[in-house]
Amino acid sequence: MIKTSYDIPKNSVFYQEVIKKSRFIVHIEHTPDVKSARAFIADIKDKYSDAVHNCWAYVAGPPTDSQVLGFSDDREPNGTAGKPMLNVLVGSGVGEITAVVTRYFGGIKLGTGGLVRAYGGSVNHALDELVKAEKIPEIIIDGISEYSHQGLIEQILASYNILTLDKQYSEKVSWTIKMVQREAPLAISEIIDKTSGRVKFNMPEEL
Repeated sequence: MIKTSYDIPKNSVFYQEVIKKSRFIVHIEHTPDVKSARAFIADIKDKYSDAVHNCWAYVAGPPTDSQVLGFSDDREPNGTAGKPMLNVLVGSGVGEITAVVTRYFGGIKLGTGGLVRAYGGSVNHALDELVKAEKIPEIIIDGISEYSHQGLIEQILASYNILTLDKQYSEKVSWTIKMVQREAPLAISEIIDKTSGRVKFNMPEEL
């Protein structure tokens, strides 16, 4: 299955607002995986260790992958903080993103509905300051070919977005390319066609 491109954060975001005397501080960061998302959350919790609530949500990968989603209400009433934050992140269509909202209580209770609006709304406002970049999925392909075909193969690859090309020489040429994934099926098809199927590929499962 070919993975499509998606938006990711290009900058970090700091945003804050006061709602009924409670201060909501939002930090948004680019986090390409769950490990980096967790590390970012830990950093913010440490920075605001005096706050009672450091609620968070992340989409630590492609925005369509439900296996990389996470959230926490961090002692706010169940369903009033983390989930509304996650809903905003998922709705934005941005991947590899984590938001942490720190709340300093101002003495006025917001109620469950008010908390949902405050946490979701503050993240939504913070996203207005987010600069996005396009993430184009890449793929690694291994091939084995005859020496006589290597020049032709590299000529074919020159017309595609090849990010790296590594070669090893023995009885045959073993090579590894990293390229834009959406172009890979056409490149492989062209190589097979023009070498009469004489190239052996280690075909990625994604294709």
